Amino acid sequence: MIDKLEFLITLSRERHFGHAAESCGVSQPTFSAGIKQLEDTLGVLLVERGSRFRGFTPEGERVLDWARRIVSDMRAMRQEVDALKYGLAGHLRIAAIPTALPIVALLTTPYQAHHPDVRFTLLSRTSIEVLSMLENLEIDAGLTYLDNEPLGRVQSLPLYTEYYRLLASTDGPLADRESVTWQEVGHMPLCLLTPDMQNRRIIDAQLREAGVDLVPRLESDSVIVLIAHVHTGKWNSVMPARLADVLGVSKNVRTIPIVDPVVTHSIGLVVPHRNPLTPLINALVAEAKQLVPVLEGIASTKTPEETLGT
Repeated sequence: MIDKLEFLITLSRERHFGHAAESCGVSQPTFSAGIKQLEDTLGVLLVERGSRFRGFTPEGERVLDWARRIVSDMRAMRQEVDALKYGLAGHLRIAAIPTALPIVALLTTPYQAHHPDVRFTLLSRTSIEVLSMLENLEIDAGLTYLDNEPLGRVQSLPLYTEYYRLLASTDGPLADRESVTWQEVGHMPLCLLTPDMQNRRIIDAQLREAGVDLVPRLESDSVIVLIAHVHTGKWNSVMPARLADVLGVSKNVRTIPIVDPVVTHSIGLVVPHRNPLTPLINALVAEAKQLVPVLEGIASTKTPEETLGT
């Protein structure tokens, strides 16, 4: 039964029978037969019939909710039993929005020191993808925005507050500025993340409020690409303060606080809405709680007003 429920969860993610079968490591006839067996067992149609996947029936949607709970509980039980037998070990999967990636190392490094038999997979994803992957049991935890878009059924732990900086050349016209306004930012040659990123949506909304209809000169889903362009001295970018300080500072790049207004957003850890948490996730939450005061004490978390000494 569990394997059939996992088929259903995979189908909800892939939205395609062939792709779902491949993801589960079985043939498409075997996959389709598994879904049919689940329908026969429950006595209801779960999937809208057609030449291709068209969606779930209302009954299928409810069964999918239960499937996620049951499979999650089964994995948690196995993990807890293994932890009792062998100690904490296994595979922890984390997805983070690109601007929060520097923080991940502050979680995984002490975690690995305390639990050396745990290995990690770290993925860079959009905020929407983080929540979707968490819902579909593709990851165990995520780092994302907590206050700008609906989170759904998750547990969250705020880690730090995000402030924004302009990355600009030390040889440019802004070299001696202590701060810039959003309106000024909107009239500069900018390279920004792609519109599917929540960070970009936040920047676009702030520029619209400042009366600027921005069309960036360059867009990319990679922070590294943006940083590389800024380092040429010909481009500017807008990034969270922590990320700018970690990746952007060099002898030819300045990070300048953006004011009027000062924009802040909460970044935090999200984990499945379940009790109890799996041992691996529970240990991650414990590490995150230890990290919060550390993050609050890092200088780069100062507000623009504090940076300017006002």
